Amino acid sequence: MTWILLTMLALGLALSLALIAVRRAELVRLRGTLAERHRARATGSHQARLQHPHIDLSRCIGCGSCVAACPEEGVLELVHGQALVVHGARCVGHGRCAAECPVGAIVLTLGDLRERRDLPNLQENLESPSVPGLFLAGEVTGYALVRTAIAHGAAVADVIGRRTREARAPAPLRARPITARYGGGEGGGGIALAEPLAPEEPVLDLVVVGAGPAGLSCSLRAKELGLAFVTLEQDEVGGTVAKYPRRKLVMTQPVDLPLHGRLDRTSYSKEELIELWHDVARQHALPIRSGEEFTKVEKLHDGTLRVHTRSGHHDARHVVLALGRRGTPRKLGVPGEELSKVAYSLLDAHSYQGRRILVVGGGDSAVEAALGLADQPGNQVSISYRKEAFFRLKSRNEQAMTEALRTERIQAFFGSAVTAIEPDRVVLQLADRTAGTLENDEVFVFAGGTPPVEVLEASGVSFDPAEREQATPLADQGTGLLKALGVALGIVVVVLAWAFVNRGYYTAPLAERPHHPAHGLLAPSGTIGLACGIAAAALVVVNLSYLARRARRFTWIPGSLQAWMTSHVATGIGALILVQVHAAMAPRATVGGHALWAMSFLIVTGTIGRYLYSFVPRAANGRELELDEVRSHLTALSAEWDNSRGGFAETLRKEIDRLVTEERWQGSFLGRVRALVTSQRRLRKRLAQLRRTAEAEGVAREHIDRLMDLARRAQHTALMASHYEDLRAILSSWRYFHRWVALYMVLLATWHVVLALRYAALFG
Repeated sequence: MTWILLTMLALGLALSLALIAVRRAELVRLRGTLAERHRARATGSHQARLQHPHIDLSRCIGCGSCVAACPEEGVLELVHGQALVVHGARCVGHGRCAAECPVGAIVLTLGDLRERRDLPNLQENLESPSVPGLFLAGEVTGYALVRTAIAHGAAVADVIGRRTREARAPAPLRARPITARYGGGEGGGGIALAEPLAPEEPVLDLVVVGAGPAGLSCSLRAKELGLAFVTLEQDEVGGTVAKYPRRKLVMTQPVDLPLHGRLDRTSYSKEELIELWHDVARQHALPIRSGEEFTKVEKLHDGTLRVHTRSGHHDARHVVLALGRRGTPRKLGVPGEELSKVAYSLLDAHSYQGRRILVVGGGDSAVEAALGLADQPGNQVSISYRKEAFFRLKSRNEQAMTEALRTERIQAFFGSAVTAIEPDRVVLQLADRTAGTLENDEVFVFAGGTPPVEVLEASGVSFDPAEREQATPLADQGTGLLKALGVALGIVVVVLAWAFVNRGYYTAPLAERPHHPAHGLLAPSGTIGLACGIAAAALVVVNLSYLARRARRFTWIPGSLQAWMTSHVATGIGALILVQVHAAMAPRATVGGHALWAMSFLIVTGTIGRYLYSFVPRAANGRELELDEVRSHLTALSAEWDNSRGGFAETLRKEIDRLVTEERWQGSFLGRVRALVTSQRRLRKRLAQLRRTAEAEGVAREHIDRLMDLARRAQHTALMASHYEDLRAILSSWRYFHRWVALYMVLLATWHVVLALRYAALFG
């Protein structure tokens, strides 16, 4: 007995230490995530460029499927057990987070477009509301993803194909009189006949401008639909993608290409994709005309659209502009920019070796170019960026650049601007407003491009935000508990009705049931009872299949994760009800009876527990958002007198940040409770010191009072978030009970089936 007690004590202590270690590691991770989120807000990286995920915290269960599915690291992270957007600027609209969310808590939405004058006003089908028949597709709409461009092209072609089928009808023949006469001889009378005119050049169904991913997709679908069309391209097949650097990864997930089929690989380099597009264009004989520089679209009096190019025009009933978005490279406007050593793109870094190179810009294109050039032997690479730090970079680019700066493979000049370019050097205005020179052989400028706004406006496309239909703000949908309870109530009512109809059997004592006429049907081994048991076992198998579908290596299983989650809940409730009928409404202290009780516990922890758990993380994240708001108010208030107070405002902000953070990350739960109890005394003491310092600096009393109030709110909000997190950690234990009880239930149910089969073999 002593050995058993000592063993149990050792196991208990080991388990406790393991739980404490896991909890402390979780707090360290959470602290790092919140710090990264704060840094993202400080640099502006939290704001999405266009598309971004909207997370309904009333539904999010914190399973982490969205974080694992996102190919762009750092966009989403788990904060207080729920998914939150950290680096929204890294989101490029893959949409895999929404597809993999099992509870439908994520939708892709657009950011605030009220002030965006670089995005065209389009209807939902990508048609210009001001020019019927004129469509835009791909990057020119603001969506940069190749997969999205391909989907745009196919969808627009489908709309045009449907309209063409509806409008297409046999054209009447036009006639003209001829001189030949019959029946009267030469000079005699007769009947004038008509002959068909020679056909005029037909009006096309469609003109596609651009042979990039959107234009090619549209052309392929138009070919598939039998449309009369032509595709115009200024340069070469591939559009913007053809100008990407050598071996650049272009796609990160499979996509369906019209006529060709599915591109199954998860990644394609630029060269592979361009070669594929050339092969597809040749194979399907696409009518692509290169060297056609687009100038504008003109609407004729009969509704036909005339596409003007430098070499002529083409008339069509529909036009798709798949122009790309980069347009003309944006120049620096400095002396010497016309020198031959200045370039605005980098196709092959291997062509530059042993050179002194300056890269201008701070986006992903500039960073990728700098990294590629730094990898070549003999190169000395510098990068000039007008801001104080890189932001809105993809995670892998940010990590690679950080390492390159650390190892001095690349030299960075932050807060700098190029003021002149000379044959053997570049003049920079540095962050301290002084001038500096850099010995230089090559300059690569990645300052973005000028979107083709003028040519689109000349074609009738509007960019006026006042004319743009604003999206309805997304609101939380709620937990869905009402619907779930409604379904559960319906199932229970059906079972109660069944029990009421057969109440004579179900209310009879167990000893008398074998003599009841319905025993052969309703007993656990009866026809209906056994069928319900088999059906319940089948539902349990389907229920557990959800776990396999959630695993990353089984994403090939058909059906969305949300549908599988719905089936997980439905089959769980259904199996419980069927087991009740199988047990003849009287479960006993047997293996099967224990399995039924375990299943009942699973229903409680898997449904009610899920909704109770989601409330606390939502409250904790609400406190984090409130803390961000308080910090913003502090920054705005102190900025009013920062310049005249010798940097005291910055000192004050740092002091308040220290006040906010020092007590919430205690190493133990008891330490955080102690901090909560003693925090008010320390807060009063610290605020008194801050007040005396502010008064000595001459800060106005009303400013001091507002600052003190904000400091109190910040400290209180941080501590509340900390203790919500502790409560969340306690409540999250329902998941572990849920999983282990599920395993226990499966083992009991399996043993119950084995015993039943043995019993049937012995006595059947």
